[in-house]
Amino acid sequence: MPGETADLVRLAVRYGVLPAYVDASGRRRVVPRETLLQVLRVLGAPLTRAAEASEALRAVTSEAAARLCEPVLVAWAGRLRVAVGGDGGTVAWHLDLEDGGRREGRVAGGRPLLLDRLPTGYHRLHLQAGRRRGAALVIAAPRRVWTFPPPTRLWGVFVPLYALWSAREPVAHVGGLGAVLEWVNGLGGGVVATLPLLPAFLDEPFEPSPYAPASRLCWNELYVDVARAPELAACAEAQEHLRRRRPPAGRLADLRAEMAVQRAVLQALARCAFADPSRRAALVAWAESHPVPADYARFRAALERQRRPWREWPAPLRGGTVRPGDYDEAAYHTYLYAQWLAETQIAALARRARERGPGLYLDLPLGVHPDGYDVWREREVFAAGVSGGAPPDPFFTRGQVWGFPPLHPVRLRAQGYRYLVAVLRHHLRHAGLLRIDHVMALHRLFWVPDGMEAPDGAYVRYPAEELYALLSVESHRHRAAIAGEDLGTVPGYIRRAMRRHGLYGMYVAQYEARPAAPPLPPVPPYALAGVNTHDMPTFAAFWAGGDIADRRVLGLLDAEGMRRERERREALRRHLAAFLRRGGWLGSVPARRGGKAGGGTVDRDRTVLHGLLRWLAASPAHLLLVTLEDLWLERDPQNVPGTGLERPNWRRRLRYPVERLTRLPSVVAILQEIDRTRRAARDADTRPLTRRWTAAAPAAAGSPRRAGRAGSL
Repeated sequence: MPGETADLVRLAVRYGVLPAYVDASGRRRVVPRETLLQVLRVLGAPLTRAAEASEALRAVTSEAAARLCEPVLVAWAGRLRVAVGGDGGTVAWHLDLEDGGRREGRVAGGRPLLLDRLPTGYHRLHLQAGRRRGAALVIAAPRRVWTFPPPTRLWGVFVPLYALWSAREPVAHVGGLGAVLEWVNGLGGGVVATLPLLPAFLDEPFEPSPYAPASRLCWNELYVDVARAPELAACAEAQEHLRRRRPPAGRLADLRAEMAVQRAVLQALARCAFADPSRRAALVAWAESHPVPADYARFRAALERQRRPWREWPAPLRGGTVRPGDYDEAAYHTYLYAQWLAETQIAALARRARERGPGLYLDLPLGVHPDGYDVWREREVFAAGVSGGAPPDPFFTRGQVWGFPPLHPVRLRAQGYRYLVAVLRHHLRHAGLLRIDHVMALHRLFWVPDGMEAPDGAYVRYPAEELYALLSVESHRHRAAIAGEDLGTVPGYIRRAMRRHGLYGMYVAQYEARPAAPPLPPVPPYALAGVNTHDMPTFAAFWAGGDIADRRVLGLLDAEGMRRERERREALRRHLAAFLRRGGWLGSVPARRGGKAGGGTVDRDRTVLHGLLRWLAASPAHLLLVTLEDLWLERDPQNVPGTGLERPNWRRRLRYPVERLTRLPSVVAILQEIDRTRRAARDADTRPLTRRWTAAAPAAAGSPRRAGRAGSL
C-alpha cells in the first residue's frame, strides 16, 4: 500500500538504509520492499511486516528524543560541541579522560555543551538530568590521519607472502618476507607490501583466501618461521618433521599439506617449550598479557575437537563459554605457542623494516570467515542474516555476494568500537602503512539478505566520521599512514572525505588507462601508485589481452563484447605506447614480431612496462609499489575475482626462489632505475609537499570520476 511503503521508506532512512541507489551504469535502482524489511529487522527495527512501519517509526523517534546525547561523539582537533537533550532544566555532566583526569560542570538542557583542548584519545562523557542518565564515548582525534612527512617519493615492492619460497626452504614464512625487505632496502626502497597475514582455515573448512580470515586479531600459523624457533635445536621430534618437507612440485602450493606438516612441527615445538620451565613461564606470562590470542587458541582447539562449525556446538560452548574439558590441551598449547612465535617474529621484522623506511605495508581485509573466531567471540557486532557484497556492475553483471557477515553499525557504536579498535591496533603495531580494503565501507556497505541474490541487496550507511576519527587516533599513536582501496565505482563524496582526513588513495595504471589521448591522467601526490593489484591481470596478461579471453570463459563477456574489448585494448596499447614514447620514457620500442595480435614480443612488453614504471616513478605519488611478478612478465594472476577453488587463487608460487629473483639482472636494473628516478624527483622538489597537496585539493574536488574505473582521488 502507498502509505505503508512511504512509512517503510522513512523508517529505512532513519536506520541508514538507502531505499534506492545509482548503480555503476548511472541507473537508479529501487530496493525491493522485502529487502528493506529484512535489513531493517537485522538492524533492530521493531517490525515484522510493512504495516508495522508507522508504529516502528514512532518508537525509534521517541527513543531518540529521550536520549540526552548520541552514544558516540567526535571531538575533532580536541573540540567538542554537542547538543544536550533535556526539558530545559540543568544537566550535570562529567568527562572521564583516558589518562584518568576528569572535567565536570553543568549546562542547560537543550543547549550545546562546549569542550576544548581535549587530549587525543578515548574519553567517557556522563550526563544526568533529574533521573535521566546518558553516556557517550568521546573520540578526540586530529582531523587528519598520520602521513609520511614531506618530501616523500617512496617506492617498494608487492609480493604475497604465501608465494615466496626458497631453494633451501620450500614453505613461505616471515623469514622470506624479511629477505625481500633487506634486498629492497639495499636497492633504496623503503616498503614491502603483502596480502593479509591473518590466520586461515587450511584444513576443514579449507579457505585459502587471505580476505576470508579466521580472525583479524591474530596471525597465520603457516607463516611462522619454525626454523628460527628457540626450541628447535633441542627438539628432535620437530627436526624430524622438518626433514619431511619436500621442495615444491610445480607452481601451486599445497597449502593443506603444508599446514599439516607445519602443525606437526609446531606441536612438537610447543611440547618442548612447555617442558622447559623458563620458556613455559615466559609463554604463560605472555598469554596473561595477551588474552585475545589465548582465547583464540582455545577456540581453535575446541573447533578441532568438535569438527563442525561453532553454530553447531553445544549451547554453552556455542555461546562463548569454553572450559578446559572442551578442548585438547596439546592443541591449545600448539595454537598459543604459534601465536607467540608469530607475534615475536612479525614484531622483529617490523622493527627492521622501520630502520630503513616506513616499513611493512599491511592489508586489512573487509570481512572475516563466518565460522571464524571473531564472529564467535564478537557476534554482537556482526549482522547475522545478511552478507556483504556488491550490486551488479559492467564487470560483475550479476553482482557479488561475499559470504561474510558485515559489521552491525548500531551495535558497533553501542560497544564503543572496542572490537574495531582492537583490529586496528593488531595491525598498526607493526605496519608503517595500512591499506583498508574496500574503503567505501567506512561510509556504506551493500548488504544482501540470506536467500536473496545480489541485485536484491541494499546499501547500509555507517557512521563515517566516527570511523575516520578511530583511524586518526590509532594512526597517530602508531605513526602509521592509512591508505584506502578506492578502486571501481566510488562516489565522489567518499574520495573527498578521504582527502579531508588524509587517507591515501590508489592510482592503478591498468584501471586508469583508456583508449584515448592522453591514455593516463596525471598521478596526484596523495596516491599510492602502481601498475595493477593482486585482483587484476598481470601487466603481461593485460598487454596481451589474455584477461579478455578469460572473462569470456567466465561468462562475463559474450562474443560481441569480447570483440569490442579486444578492439578497445588494441587502441589502448597504441595510445599508451605513443604517450610513453612522446614523453621519452620508452626509448626505442622493438617492432612487434610474430605471436598473436596484440601479444607483442617479450622485448616489447618489457620495454613498455619499464617505460610505464619510469613514468610512475617520476610522478609526485607519495609511494610507488612495483608488483614483483610483473618484472619477469608473469602471465598467471594471483587471483581471479568471482572465482573460488575452481581456480588456483591464493596458491600460486613465484616463478623463482628468493635467492634467484633477487639476482635477476633485468629485475635489479629496473628497480635501481626506479630508485634513481624517485630520488631525482625528490631532490628536485623544493616546495613542501603538503603545501602542494593542499593547494591541489580544491581543483580535484570538483572532478567526478568515471564510473567503473579507478584512479586519482
